[in-house]
Amino acid sequence: MNRLDDRVAIVTGAGNGIGRAIAHRLAAAGASVAVSDVSEPDAGKVAREIGEAGGRAIAVRADVADAAQAEHLVAATAGTWGRLDILVNNAGVGGLKGRLHEVEPADFDRVLDVNLRGTFLCSKYALVHFLDQGDGRVVNIASTYGLIGAPQAPAYCATKGGIINLTRQMAVDYGGDGIRVNALCPGYIDTALGARGRRLSPEAFAEATAVREAAARRQPLGRQGTPDEVGEVAVFLASDAASFMTGSVVTVDGGCVTTFNYGEAGN
Repeated sequence: MNRLDDRVAIVTGAGNGIGRAIAHRLAAAGASVAVSDVSEPDAGKVAREIGEAGGRAIAVRADVADAAQAEHLVAATAGTWGRLDILVNNAGVGGLKGRLHEVEPADFDRVLDVNLRGTFLCSKYALVHFLDQGDGRVVNIASTYGLIGAPQAPAYCATKGGIINLTRQMAVDYGGDGIRVNALCPGYIDTALGARGRRLSPEAFAEATAVREAAARRQPLGRQGTPDEVGEVAVFLASDAASFMTGSVVTVDGGCVTTFNYGEAGN
């Protein structure tokens, strides 16, 4: 029931990290995947990887915060394969660290635009196709930071919490149309800090990695997760195996939020 043969999926922010793993896992389960990222080279690389592994994928560059680009992403995907079945809203940014009074309005707006507005826009245009088909699955990638108050991350916490409640609201409005909407909340996932690693000095990268690894050792499973472990849960939520799940908020966090306020770094 986890197979996704003949299904068509979009994964945003799929050029690296968790998004890349989700795109690969969806393709391995049989779906045709539109790999979307604001970085065209990154999206193209992942699409090629999927093709080389025997899957079907296209790369579509899109800034999900821009309505026209989000609409084009959905149209290009449906135009390529004639349908759309799955949307994974994964694209996100973290914002600068600081307490709320230290956050610049422009930085707050940027996080809001990508994380929450991007989820809204991609969902808006995908839902038209889902309504026509009487079927569709949305998996919103939120965060454990949407479930707790975390230090020095007001914009990120606010947007991820917003994604969680938007998930619930969408589930209410669209359940009767055969459309399921669920949220997945990763915790500490070993993505080598994703694209952030390119922007950090070697010293800053090593420090950030050490903070995450130390925090992860304190949680029940005692380690960071892997992107593939998140990808497997995303496939499950998108598949018929989760046919009676909607409005659910699923943590993939090694037990992190069940035990303690887990520090400064997060996903």
